Amino acid sequence: MPKVYIKTYGCQMNERDSEQVARMFIEGGYTITTDESLADVILINTCSVRDQAEQKALGNMGRMIHHTRDRKHVVYGFMGCMAQSRGKELFKTLPKLNLIAGTQKYHKVFHYVHSILQQRLTARMDDPSLSLRGDHVCDIAEEPDSQNTIRDHLPKPQQASAFVSIMQGCNMRCSFCIVPDTRGKERSRPIQDVVNETLHLANHGVKEITLLGQIVNLYGRTEFLRSHGKSPFVQLLEAVHEIPGIERIRFTSPHPIGYRDDLIQAFTYLPKLCPHIHFPLQSGSDRILHEMRRPYKNSTFVDICEKMKVARPGLAITTDLIVGFPGETEEDFQATLNTVEHLQFDNAFVFRYSQRRNTPASEMSGQLTESEKENRNQRLLEVVNRIAIAKNAALIGTRQQVLCEGPSKTNARRLTGRTPHNKIVIFEGNTQQHKGKLLDIQIEQSGGFSLFGSPASIGMP
Repeated sequence: MPKVYIKTYGCQMNERDSEQVARMFIEGGYTITTDESLADVILINTCSVRDQAEQKALGNMGRMIHHTRDRKHVVYGFMGCMAQSRGKELFKTLPKLNLIAGTQKYHKVFHYVHSILQQRLTARMDDPSLSLRGDHVCDIAEEPDSQNTIRDHLPKPQQASAFVSIMQGCNMRCSFCIVPDTRGKERSRPIQDVVNETLHLANHGVKEITLLGQIVNLYGRTEFLRSHGKSPFVQLLEAVHEIPGIERIRFTSPHPIGYRDDLIQAFTYLPKLCPHIHFPLQSGSDRILHEMRRPYKNSTFVDICEKMKVARPGLAITTDLIVGFPGETEEDFQATLNTVEHLQFDNAFVFRYSQRRNTPASEMSGQLTESEKENRNQRLLEVVNRIAIAKNAALIGTRQQVLCEGPSKTNARRLTGRTPHNKIVIFEGNTQQHKGKLLDIQIEQSGGFSLFGSPASIGMP
């Protein structure tokens, strides 16, 4: 059986896309390997949100091509956002690259790769000394109804949670973001298709799903009608909520422009909705939000958060923040700090602004130096981390429901899982017995960003 190695960079949507590609290869008679040196196919699913992610993908592929240079049949491919944005120029950067598949072409990756590999293996059987470059395939064209091609999962044994893509693309055109160019325009899947996929996952033991969309709460706004005052997204939440076996529902990432009262109210009558939202703010400065083309004011964002906390008491809110946007002054930065202090986010992903090709922000005057960006990055992280650590410490002595995901990445002798509030908990247990189960864990310690529970609290010897 030929082996395929898949490396994924970027967001949960990329992870979900890689899952589908892996399933297609397994159904085609391949096996998935975590050892790149044994692979007959090496694929990297790429991200273009920041330059660092692109450079990692390019460097990693170059290293793997070098290390496997004696295995001349190996097929190398890029998928995803960088493949979409750079296209054929990647062949010049890495001449031994064979496949460039854009964000609307994941369902065709297996066909392209299998065809190239079979040609190579057949040719080498005829002449073992033959040094093959192989075919060069670049497919980044738009694909009609591509949102409906992302539907097949590869459930793993005792899988606890899964991602479900409900839409593709984005129409917002934030000035710093390349995603509309790499993912295309908004297009949503029918509610019944999402329900069927989620039901399939529930039948395989999945208890938690995360609904994915570039701006998830704008789901279906151009394709489907509101009903009884409810948006298509809230209608979808209600439909998924009825599926037996699904105990938790999450979604990411929403946008303030689509965060209306019907979604806020959904948290009052849909108990499976987790008491956690990831809600990107980006900046606390109205002036910078305007320059970012984020069509809301800081006060609007704060108001939504406060309404959400009333709708679901104890709600945890995490966010995304960008520092060093072109023209950001110390006053603008202070407005972000003030908002973080006011809202007391449970955590935040803090990013230094990164220039992306063909985006309006990349051409703006007032580009900050890397040292200025790093200084603000560290100052903001200090505030974010202080608040996050304090919130986790306050959970010591409480009992939390944890969905066990399996062995901890940092210590395979322990298990890990997440609370409904998306807090990571580490505890001792038996993988076969507890993976995929909901467990009550008594929180005994906080390691800052991770919590630790006592084995006795879940009745284990």
